[in-house]
Amino acid sequence: MPSDLLYKIALTHIPKIGAILARELVAHCGSAAAIFSERRSNLLKVPGVGNAAAASISGFRNFERAEREIEFIEKHSIKPLFYLDDDYPFRLSRIRDAPVILYYKGSSDLNATQVVGVVGTRKPSEYGLGVLSNLIEELQVTDALVISGLAYGIDIAAHRAALKCGLTTVGVLGSGLNRIYPSQHRNTARRMIDQGGLLTEFGHDVKADREHFPMRNRIIAGICDALVVVESDQRGGSMITADLANGYHKDVFAVPGRVGEKTSRGPNFLIQSNRAHLLTSGQELIKMMNWQKNESRPPQLEIFQNLDDQEEAIYAQIPRQDAVSIDLLFRSSSLSPSQLAGILLNLEFKGLIRTLPGKLYRRCS
Repeated sequence: MPSDLLYKIALTHIPKIGAILARELVAHCGSAAAIFSERRSNLLKVPGVGNAAAASISGFRNFERAEREIEFIEKHSIKPLFYLDDDYPFRLSRIRDAPVILYYKGSSDLNATQVVGVVGTRKPSEYGLGVLSNLIEELQVTDALVISGLAYGIDIAAHRAALKCGLTTVGVLGSGLNRIYPSQHRNTARRMIDQGGLLTEFGHDVKADREHFPMRNRIIAGICDALVVVESDQRGGSMITADLANGYHKDVFAVPGRVGEKTSRGPNFLIQSNRAHLLTSGQELIKMMNWQKNESRPPQLEIFQNLDDQEEAIYAQIPRQDAVSIDLLFRSSSLSPSQLAGILLNLEFKGLIRTLPGKLYRRCS
């Protein structure tokens, strides 16, 4: 384990320090470890740090919990993902309050090129389950990673359908990895570790509490390219996830339901209010997300023939279906800000990328 992992985990245990403030502290102090040795007078210079937060940091001594977490990580081959790590989900990293650290048990790439989140009611109808099963089956022709929350109903049905179809699937938990909830889904969770994985921001001994599920929902919404809602009332976790996904500028889709049915209210409202695209099949999702496999595309090598080494390296880090921030590109390169800006401008002139609001970049094709 990295020697500074103890401090990265301990950072999430400091009272009065949330994810947003934790990032400010790391940026100011240079590392998680440096925060704990920083003078209180310097901590007070960090935006958002007042007397109470500074006192909480200076007085923190409870490293035992972080030590126990590291013991669990080592014993069970858990992968900790700090928000500055290369393999931290880059889609999630752009969310202001994304978790500072994630705990991952699995085999799939959380930065897969195509990620679809699926949410819905805990009491689905045969209609909803049938549409979901067909939708997942039609996604077999893609490389999509299926994300959901391992909950009763649509969530677990999505995971099981993905496993059946040979797609990778990751469950985002509202508890620690030592407390799979609900316990009835443990066998499916074990299968998912070999064909996807389990992901959480909570320490291994944390129970599934009500307030944890909205936190879990923001991870599902933040980590996907497309979010699909299959049956939901007009209130509840699925609608919260859809609202979050819209706020994160994700593509939201909803399966229409029968008028008058309680579990049709949510999807029908999303469609009617232009908060979601109407979706009836996996083929529609593939087409609207441009996930078709086009064998006639020129090989990537042909594109690279017109690029120098630095341009090629930067272009390779820019995704097709999502966008990447200039800050993330800068952190992952050894270039100066002016050099990076020049390369991005050249790539845009060559018609390979386009600039989006907020200093975000995306490939043109």
